[in-house]
Amino acid sequence: MNAVRGQDIPDAEHARHLLRQMLRVRRLEEKCIELYSAAKIRGFLHVYIGEEAVAAGVLEILASEDAVVATYREHGHALLRGVSAGAILAEMYGRLEGCCRGRGGSMHLFDAATRFYGGNAIVAGGLPLAVGLALADKMCGRRRVTVCFFGEGAVAEGEFHESLNLAALWQLPVLFCCENNLYAMGTALSRSESQTDMALKASGYEIPAWTVDGMDVLVVEEAARRAVDAVRAGGGPHFLELRTYRFRAHSMFDPELYRDKSEVARWMERDPILLLKAALESAGQLPEEQWAGLQADIDAEMANGVDFAEEGTLEPVEDLTRFVYSERSVDAEEGRAAG
Repeated sequence: MNAVRGQDIPDAEHARHLLRQMLRVRRLEEKCIELYSAAKIRGFLHVYIGEEAVAAGVLEILASEDAVVATYREHGHALLRGVSAGAILAEMYGRLEGCCRGRGGSMHLFDAATRFYGGNAIVAGGLPLAVGLALADKMCGRRRVTVCFFGEGAVAEGEFHESLNLAALWQLPVLFCCENNLYAMGTALSRSESQTDMALKASGYEIPAWTVDGMDVLVVEEAARRAVDAVRAGGGPHFLELRTYRFRAHSMFDPELYRDKSEVARWMERDPILLLKAALESAGQLPEEQWAGLQADIDAEMANGVDFAEEGTLEPVEDLTRFVYSERSVDAEEGRAAG
């Protein structure tokens, strides 16, 4: 079931759904770039353009009770997990209607209702969190899976090794997904790691691990299903190295002087959206009017999201120190004082 190699697509309807999911992420990120350029969004902004097949393929397999932990390049993960485009954009606008009341911004999206636990700005910072969530599930006897996304740059951090070691030692229900886009910010992987096979590193902790073509959403989904099923069945932690590529710079501040334009152009020939679109068209499963309708629907979704963010409200000045400490009821505080 590999769209890249031109094989048949047995379930065209599902493939069109995955195409839609990837395109939703692409359009959201393009809208973010547009809004950032217009100074509507401030701060740091890291877009996911080129890597959409990873989030779309992996998240498709999860159940609602599973947990997702991501990095600062997480807009697409949040969207596909169920956070609305409006809540995401309002968060970037710094509005109360954002998923974190406008306090987190681009790198700290969070939504407890969908069990989306960040948005973590610290490299490798989500790995220990994922291990903690998985440990809680195991101690409570729940058949949940925690999926943790991180870049290959996180492999150089101590948290990576500590987290994999404990997950393997305690046989925790966690799936580690390394989004290997070859450049940790602006450093080529071969310049920072003596061993560039991420799956091999994970196998050193006795964790089942394998490498996946992260530019083919059907291949990603197949690998994710195999891994998630094994974790849910009590097989302990698993690891996927998803080899992908970001088409844009690391962030909007990045002058991108560390890689050749010809390299980016070669990778763009394997655009995951265009690959699946071409495979569906070749199979006669994506008429031109259907593709046009799909794009129109998604454009409308993003336009509504922007309107929602634009109409949002700023937090009152008197609430700026709220949530610095946990809130307790006035009655409880007075009762303690009286006692």
